[in-house]
Amino acid sequence: MTDECRFGSPLLFAREEGEGEELSNAERLNPPSAVACAVPSAPSCVARNPLRTADTTTAVVFAMRMLMLALLMLVPVSLFGAFKSSSVPQVSGYKAVRVRYGPMNKMIIPVTINGQPANLLVDTGSNQIILDADAASSFGIRPSQRALRYIRFTRINGQLLPVGFAQSLNAGGMNFSGGPVMLRNSFHSNARNSGVDGLLGLDILARYDAIINCRTKVVFFKIDQTRRLNLSSVALAEKFTRIPLRREQNGALTVPCSIHGEAVRLVVDTGAFVTILHEPLLRSLGIPSEPTRLSAYFATGAPKHISAARISDLKIGDFMVPREEFGVIALPHFSLREGSTETGGILGMDTLYICHAIIDLEGMNLFLK
Repeated sequence: MTDECRFGSPLLFAREEGEGEELSNAERLNPPSAVACAVPSAPSCVARNPLRTADTTTAVVFAMRMLMLALLMLVPVSLFGAFKSSSVPQVSGYKAVRVRYGPMNKMIIPVTINGQPANLLVDTGSNQIILDADAASSFGIRPSQRALRYIRFTRINGQLLPVGFAQSLNAGGMNFSGGPVMLRNSFHSNARNSGVDGLLGLDILARYDAIINCRTKVVFFKIDQTRRLNLSSVALAEKFTRIPLRREQNGALTVPCSIHGEAVRLVVDTGAFVTILHEPLLRSLGIPSEPTRLSAYFATGAPKHISAARISDLKIGDFMVPREEFGVIALPHFSLREGSTETGGILGMDTLYICHAIIDLEGMNLFLK
């Protein structure tokens, strides 16, 4: 535990401007079938949005797409495909735990902490388990009085987070045992109201070689270290494209991508509700953007307005992402610098879901189709 620990997702949640305003029918939250290829048998990532009309602007389409993705209703599934049974899928040597999607694309895993029920955000953008301090207190977790009491997170401008100790942490039939947790004095009020008590980060996910199926609401944790799945051959048969993951010096997961032939890397962040690209990068490539009514809050607490840009040639590895609208923000420096690597943005849950992403932390691959 050092000053180099990386704190959570820079995009904590989104809000729509004009709090308290009545939304039009087109802007209300809806199931994602209209825009996110929700039918498993449908061709991957090619469904046309029936709400899109000839006079719909990029910004309006983007805002509607983000709002509709907020209520994801998925069917039970196995490692790669759909399950007809409602039972949890079984893979030898792994324990499968179901997750659900909350508002603004939050992948939530129900857990018990010290025997108390809680909800954690599955967050590959965080290196640690981080709990809301008030929620942690209700679980009987308080700042440790031991010698190592604080951890300095330079990723959020040197903010000091106290350390507590959880006696037990369980999810489904998975026992993660006890261990240190970071305590944050409060997540933003909207995040608390969403019912999320904290973040389940890469310390647990990587330790158990997790396989995260973003499309199918199942996370597989490895319990038999003698077992090793070769997902690449299966993925090829299922017409997935394999993209190598890289763990940066500060722990961030990144993948190669290109826009207009310009090579950059994106942070793979399941805690980010939407894919965000760095505005100066797009401007340098001559890609225009339009404002939306959405904002994002970063770890520093400062809100930033999200614009939207339509991009037709975004490639992640060898995978061509379907022509879509993506979020655009002038990202703060701490979101762009991942160790010694300069990144160009954040690969968020909207794109991961639409493209059937499977994050394999054992083989260090991202599979898309």
